[in-house]
Amino acid sequence: MGKSKKNRLNVIYSTNPDFDFEEENEFIETLPFNEQKLYVSLDKKNRAGKSVTLVEGFVGSDDDAKDLAKKLKQQCGVGGGYKDSEIYIQGNHKDKVGAFLKNLGAKVKFKGG
Repeated sequence: MGKSKKNRLNVIYSTNPDFDFEEENEFIETLPFNEQKLYVSLDKKNRAGKSVTLVEGFVGSDDDAKDLAKKLKQQCGVGGGYKDSEIYIQGNHKDKVGAFLKNLGAKVKFKGG
């Protein structure tokens, strides 16, 4: 029973000595880029008027998403990161990001104007 309490599901306490807690399955398999459907949009809300390019819809582990964010930041020459299951790139780089993701083989859809 030395497993982490954070990952337990639906049970707070049990008196049964043979009880085994259900746990979240944290392992998410990353889809290959030719099966990914990514949404690229421009966001200015709650950012003090500064624009940010968002990439949403990535299916995979957090480490793979962080690696993709790093590649996109290097491609655009700006800052950014991965947070709350979306990749953000500082500035208006919709076209660069879309072209880079298409070259990797992903299906890209642009959201917004």
